[in-house]
Amino acid sequence: MDLIKFQRTIGNESSCVGIGLHTGVETKITFKPAPEDFGIRFKRMDIEGSPEIRADIDHVVDISRGTTIEENGVKIHTVEHALAACVGIGLDNVLIELTEKEPPVMDGSSIDFVEALLKSGIVKQDAPRNYLHIDEAVSYSDIERGVDIHIMPSDQFRITFMIDYKYKSLGTQFTTMDQLEQNFAKEIAPARTFCFLSEVETLKENGLIQGGNLDNAVVIVDKEIDQLEADNLRELFGIKQEISLGANGILNGKKLRFENEPVRHKALDLIGDLALLGMPLQGHVIASKSGHAANVELVKRIKKVYEKKILRQRFQKSISSDYLFDINSILNLLPHRYPFVLVDRIIDFTPGEKLTAIKNVTMNEPFFQGHFPNQPVMPGVLVLEAMAQAGSFLVLNSIENPMKKNMFFSSLSEAKFRHPIVPGDQLRIEMILEKFKLGTAFLAGKGYVGDKLVAEGKLKATVVDRAGA
Repeated sequence: MDLIKFQRTIGNESSCVGIGLHTGVETKITFKPAPEDFGIRFKRMDIEGSPEIRADIDHVVDISRGTTIEENGVKIHTVEHALAACVGIGLDNVLIELTEKEPPVMDGSSIDFVEALLKSGIVKQDAPRNYLHIDEAVSYSDIERGVDIHIMPSDQFRITFMIDYKYKSLGTQFTTMDQLEQNFAKEIAPARTFCFLSEVETLKENGLIQGGNLDNAVVIVDKEIDQLEADNLRELFGIKQEISLGANGILNGKKLRFENEPVRHKALDLIGDLALLGMPLQGHVIASKSGHAANVELVKRIKKVYEKKILRQRFQKSISSDYLFDINSILNLLPHRYPFVLVDRIIDFTPGEKLTAIKNVTMNEPFFQGHFPNQPVMPGVLVLEAMAQAGSFLVLNSIENPMKKNMFFSSLSEAKFRHPIVPGDQLRIEMILEKFKLGTAFLAGKGYVGDKLVAEGKLKATVVDRAGA
């Protein structure tokens, strides 16, 4: 199967209105087109300033009853169904506006969101779509709970999922899915969430699932109930009809949309949680009894293992095995331009920690015309500037929205110049981010020519908004 080559968004906005699963209040979700490289973001319209929250694994703060994300103190609850709808049909850039702190639960599946998005039309964008190709397996296991989830190398995105319960309405269920964009809407999106009868009373009484009812969930009967308890359930959920255990093991005998609907919904949740990586995957996910906790842990491990590769694909247009980022990648992030670009490539990088950069010093450098005509020496202040630029690349790649930020250096200390740098030298710059707090970075830099230490210094800088961003 051919992969989608270019990023995609929607042509027009579309909305759905319903009840929040946990809040029980009416909420409106609106999907809007978004520009290239925007990703998927939520926007709280009920909060002053309408803050945006990026769908990012680093923003996950709770996975107890769905996936909750938070950015700058603003939360969005149960994001997985909306995210699954977007990525399931192959969208990369979408702005999701909400009038409350969680999307509407609708019928407990993603089908209403999918239909709304498809009605808006899918639009191809000009920017290429960057896939994360899995070439090294990543795994997570919880032995006590019997949970296993792995992602293995594959030429496309695939899911194999199994659940195993003792209840007759569930038992052992299995599903597999490939060709996501072609099959999600029909095979996965309609699958509704399920829960156990033994859970619902406790959840309701603890202030959760206030919007839960028999219309938006499949309730699995895992215990006997008497008439008193049945009446209590009716009162809790505002159910007018009689409560029955159901011959099929499902409360009130609700019919399933698929014979294996519960495991398909597990796959739906997994797709939504995987979207928090921020880029589509080429890999085969094999899961057993996995839920939000295991899904999120797997995504965190994928990001950790492939951190450098993700950054390379973000900025590097032409991948080389010899270095991480070329000059075009550097120019993509830093605002500096000729003749003041003093970093040629990045050869090693650990986000938030350290970086190694290269500056090739040639006789063509414009500063050699005056420094000095008969004895060319790279000015010490420009050596420090090269350190500052390398430090900017390190810091900006360690924060959110780096393309909208700049760094202004405010102080320098412990600067030492031990040997002159002359044409033909290759200056290797090693930067360490010692501390970053409240928008202020403290960096230590050293410059080498070969194995010889030629310069060093400590720099302090502040991250500011980029003009026009």
